[in-house]
Amino acid sequence: MTKVKICGIREVKHAIAAIETGADFIGMVFTDSIRQVTPEQGKEIVSAVKLASTTVKTVGVFVNTPVEEVNRIASKCDLDIVQLSGDESWEYCTDIEKPIVKALHVQNQSEDDITKAVISGIDVVCDNLYIVLLDTRVEGKYGGTGKSFNWKLAESLSQRYPVIVAGGLTPYNVKEVIGILKPWGVDVSSGVETEGVKDVEKIKKFIDEAKNETT
Repeated sequence: MTKVKICGIREVKHAIAAIETGADFIGMVFTDSIRQVTPEQGKEIVSAVKLASTTVKTVGVFVNTPVEEVNRIASKCDLDIVQLSGDESWEYCTDIEKPIVKALHVQNQSEDDITKAVISGIDVVCDNLYIVLLDTRVEGKYGGTGKSFNWKLAESLSQRYPVIVAGGLTPYNVKEVIGILKPWGVDVSSGVETEGVKDVEKIKKFIDEAKNETT
């Protein structure tokens, strides 16, 4: 069954709502963003998640942040996973102390170029959890844009490697992308918001659609 990550969580109540509906990952943004949380807020959310579930994982999202700062915040908040959504090199990834998700931004690359980028990462990041998150490249932004990329570009890749698909997903198109790519996971942020705030009903609908993709 497809894994679901609800990202950009800023309040405990939204994390709990996502968990109760079947989310597998709760994401928090620790970089400059309208969804940014402080380490203190992040720690509060992580604590609530761990009290509510022994299986749901917490993910901290960072963009071009010094390694030492990433490791400090990840430790302070007791994050399960670090997501690197900037221009970090694969060598940078080897210095991260937590398991990682590495975002690759898709725009006009060919399918072969995307696959080569993934394989080069596997060659370097071999002794840490390594999952690729494919997101849409938008100039000056590193996520949460609400823009989709051409899903067909990742069709063969998602059959060979664990891939999380992000970028422009909503409760109304997540079933479609799962049908096309059959990805390991899907990631949503702005697609479950109303006027910039997480919407519990949209979160529930997104998860329901993703987890019942065969209906």
